Amino acid sequence: MKTLHARYPFLSAAREAVETAGVDLAELVASDSAAVERGLERVEWAVTEGSVGEPHRRTRAELLSYPVARVLVSLVDEHILLRRYARAEAATAYERFSAELAATAEFQSTRTERLDLQDLLVEFDLTGHVHATVGDDGDYRVDVGTYLEHTAGQWSDEWRLVNRPLADGQVPLDENELLLVVRQAVRRRVADGLPLSVPEPIATELDEEAERIREVLADLDLTRDIDTVVPDLFPPCMRHLLDRVQKGDHLEHHSRFAIAAFLTSIGMSTDEIVELFQVNPGFGEEATRYQVDHIRGDTSPTEYSAPACATMQSYGDCVNKDDICEDVINESHPLNYYEHRLEAADEGELVDWREAESEGEGEEAE
Repeated sequence: MKTLHARYPFLSAAREAVETAGVDLAELVASDSAAVERGLERVEWAVTEGSVGEPHRRTRAELLSYPVARVLVSLVDEHILLRRYARAEAATAYERFSAELAATAEFQSTRTERLDLQDLLVEFDLTGHVHATVGDDGDYRVDVGTYLEHTAGQWSDEWRLVNRPLADGQVPLDENELLLVVRQAVRRRVADGLPLSVPEPIATELDEEAERIREVLADLDLTRDIDTVVPDLFPPCMRHLLDRVQKGDHLEHHSRFAIAAFLTSIGMSTDEIVELFQVNPGFGEEATRYQVDHIRGDTSPTEYSAPACATMQSYGDCVNKDDICEDVINESHPLNYYEHRLEAADEGELVDWREAESEGEGEEAE
């Protein structure tokens, strides 16, 4: 196992190195305390500091802490944790490869294996979409589709395509901007496949570490960071479930849980959700209120997040997938979809459903 793999554990070569070494994950979490502790540290630092902390002095422990961290994120299965973890891994990688590229001479004078820009472009299949240029408008030109894929809804207005020069289907970028695009590619790579399906023996072995992460999340109160209800921006699966609720269709328990947990996560109160469910067949206010309060964590030790895309698919609730599901969110989590739509929307589009309802009631009263 190479130090390069430990510095950049998301690389294809790093994954292949772990597979070649024949590492068994169940055996790893049961016997390698250094990798487990470092994996826990990666996740805790991601939540609290936005990075993954200082590397372990042992290359093997550092590299293997990455799959352990991904398992821990999957066990906790909170959208805000997944988002922060992927961003932290990407931010740390960006810091490292930016420093390496800026210190080319220093690294060439040592035997330290490093990444160069071409390596990064090859790793993320960007070589055919990034073109070196000569001129004053940037060091590179990036195909517009690739540019949108890695920047849409992610950063400030200066990154919006309408604020960028565009010629022959390409967007000019300098090297620093290109590295930010690569950072987004890293984030997507890290988030890909999360949450994982974790076998019970591994989950049991990591129970204490997962509980520790839940405590950190609870202490920081990060699980309710959205308070905007705009149904037109909901992911297709949640729009579908909401439509069914409003039509009075009978929903299976898993579907009711999914839409209730989603609405709770975006800031709706128990009273508002109970009122929404009143049109459902077999509605019982007391039972519905108890279920919503249980999801919210008011009557249970755990605050539940909406199910991830993989769970929605397994129950048949993933319907009407659109381009954002496929290309931007990469089937990760309905809340990630909603956050992406909120970030990309103009403020004028963000009319909270609850405010619109109350205004309508006021007009009727007049």
